[in-house]
Amino acid sequence: MSTSRVITWEVSESKGLETAWIEFDGEALRARGRAVGTTPEPYWISYALDTTDGFVTRRLLVEAATARGTRVLDLRHDGEGRWTTNGERVSQVDGALDCDLGLCPLTNTMPVLRHGLHRAPGEREFVMAWVAVPELTVEPSRQTYTHLGRGLVRFTSGDFRSDLVFDADGCVVDYPGLAARLTSA
Repeated sequence: MSTSRVITWEVSESKGLETAWIEFDGEALRARGRAVGTTPEPYWISYALDTTDGFVTRRLLVEAATARGTRVLDLRHDGEGRWTTNGERVSQVDGALDCDLGLCPLTNTMPVLRHGLHRAPGEREFVMAWVAVPELTVEPSRQTYTHLGRGLVRFTSGDFRSDLVFDADGCVVDYPGLAARLTSA
């Protein structure tokens, strides 16, 4: 069964806003979003995200515009654990299942949904293909997600820690220090 959502977040970390149009289809999602921020510099982002079954990233296409110009990133996962950016191998993120678009609360959804961490006890450690915004560089990021209670998941990466609130669909409602939902439909 397919369901659609539109969510807007106030992104405090970037002093901006993000809206995502999300379609859930079984254990896959497709989303397109737009974000505007003023930190670390004024930028506009447009993105399209596609996952396969199990909420594994298949492709993240991002366009970032700043005063310095426009950059495009086409990040692809081959389903075998290998990644490319704009057609070039990115071996340092091999083995990752997910992308993590910087300053984007939507990309926390995939690992949480895959393991039901917003609903049931558990802790999982991941390596993510982390995309810096607005530079659109890709690097590995070790992240741990820990179920704390229904709809509450602790996110840890290095010295950073935040207790995220998720709705029943696995979408971020509140990400203290990063973003808070303004609207949802």
